[in-house]
Amino acid sequence: MYTFLSNLLSDKKGGEIFTCFGIWHICFIALFLCLGIFLCLYLKNNSNEKQERIIDKVISIAFGLYIADFFLMPFAYGEIDIEKLPFHVCTAMCVGCFFTRRVTFLKKYKIQFATLGFVSNLIYLIYPAGVMWHAVHPFSYRVIQTLSFHGIMMVYGLLVLIYETENFTWKKCYRDFFVILSMVIWALLGNLLYNSESREYNWFFVVRDPFNMFSESIARFIMPVLNMVIFFGVELLIYFIFSKFRRLFNDKK
Repeated sequence: MYTFLSNLLSDKKGGEIFTCFGIWHICFIALFLCLGIFLCLYLKNNSNEKQERIIDKVISIAFGLYIADFFLMPFAYGEIDIEKLPFHVCTAMCVGCFFTRRVTFLKKYKIQFATLGFVSNLIYLIYPAGVMWHAVHPFSYRVIQTLSFHGIMMVYGLLVLIYETENFTWKKCYRDFFVILSMVIWALLGNLLYNSESREYNWFFVVRDPFNMFSESIARFIMPVLNMVIFFGVELLIYFIFSKFRRLFNDKK
């Protein structure tokens, strides 16, 4: 059984290679954009209860994919990859979004977690560097699982931003900053615990500049602050865009 699953899930080399903005990458992006648009239109004339049930199922699927990956990685890669621990913003927001719908204390942060998850997963879906570097076939488990996870997380964030923002006010934007700050601290903790001379993870890019504009000695002081400023600014822009979109959407409705 192990041999069968290993052959099925392990990286497929040779032949066509998954490339950034190649035909298969564009197909994945189009698939999840179409899924998001379809669900938005499908939920438009449904009750709030049904909207909430569907959105809850979407995040449950994403969370299920994330948890299942830990059990399938030994077959696919021969080990459990430590980098998949929830210290990256994409995976951390998946866990956070799942529990904001189930833990009373966290429910008031539902839109903040969803927005940060939407931004981070959309960025990865557009530029899946972690998949691209492995140069594997587009039908490899690594490609399908990773892009499916990020695509579904993007769809979840999109649905929350459209349908579950009734309690959002600009006066509560401090919650977004608090969630981003918490993410930075959480990523710093992960890097502190797991980084070693043999491997450096750079979760949430808080210990090293991914674009190599800053030296390592400076980046570990600049990147945490820079991440907070950039992501907070992007989230405010997202709120502005979606507030205009929802107004137009409701007028037409």
